[in-house]
Amino acid sequence: MITIDHDSIKKTIIHCVGNYQKGDGIILSSKLVPTNLNTNRLLITSFLPLLNNTKLYHFFHESSLSLNESFVYAKDIFNNPETFISNSQNLAKHLFSKSNHPKIKGGELCIVYLDNFIFEGKTVDAIGIFKAENKFPFLKIEKNSDSYSLFDVEGININKLEKGCFIINLEPENGFILSVFDGINSNLETKYWLDDFLHIKQRDDDFYKTQMALNLCKSFLIKELPQKIEVSKAYQAELLNKSVSYFKENETFKLDDFQNEVIADSSIIDYFNQYKSKYERNNETLIDNTFDISNFAVKKQSRSFKSVIKLDKNFHIYVHGSNQFIEKGFDENTGLSYYKLFFKEEL
Repeated sequence: MITIDHDSIKKTIIHCVGNYQKGDGIILSSKLVPTNLNTNRLLITSFLPLLNNTKLYHFFHESSLSLNESFVYAKDIFNNPETFISNSQNLAKHLFSKSNHPKIKGGELCIVYLDNFIFEGKTVDAIGIFKAENKFPFLKIEKNSDSYSLFDVEGININKLEKGCFIINLEPENGFILSVFDGINSNLETKYWLDDFLHIKQRDDDFYKTQMALNLCKSFLIKELPQKIEVSKAYQAELLNKSVSYFKENETFKLDDFQNEVIADSSIIDYFNQYKSKYERNNETLIDNTFDISNFAVKKQSRSFKSVIKLDKNFHIYVHGSNQFIEKGFDENTGLSYYKLFFKEEL
């Protein structure tokens, strides 16, 4: 999806952004960082976690995109790359103003400007913003004329950057396209980096539509359906399997086809449509009745579709197909429920 050449990085600058509430302060650079082919290779290595990120975002604002500060500074850089230094300082100051919780760590903020950035087959320019919050000890070895010297130094581990994003110069009317990385994944870190600093929402593409549709199916089958009718775990497992199979076997999602092939029961289809409307309202989204299915989203989301019947703490039954080969019963002598499984051969 994303490709970067080693000579794509044209400008690099580093600022130090502390914790606003702790009074750490902020140090703004006024000059670009000199780089060479080797340092650019290392920088691109640190970008790798973002390159395969299939979940994409847009800048947004509840009132107007012009009120999203990060969007405005990025747009200014794209329109006039000569403003890179001043707008990188603006981005650093904006991040500093949002670093107002005592648990937020200060760190170095690296901002780069790239061209020859290939995204979905298009060559565009992009802005990379990366923050390193932790320093790691390293041993530096230097060779002298007849011996070696050993020094302990602190530096940044390029494989362990805490936060990052690419701002891709496409769809500016929608708030550009962003690929985002957050290595911390705590609620606090997510809020201050994704919500407060960048202020983004997920891009309404095929990945997003497929993801939301799969989440809808899972939520309906596991949470909603048992509240409407008495349903066995085996039947739930079968419908979960059929749902995933539909998305894996079809290139296009069609709501009517999905309902007829997967759910089949007219009364359950009615419950599903009612729940779909409620789900869309609660999540402030609209799931189209027809869209192209994203294989990346199916692969990622299907991992959570575990068709498992858990029996006390003794057994788990993994259901991979129809529930017609599972029979549930009750033994009056022991007062215990049981499952009877039918199969042709033991593999």
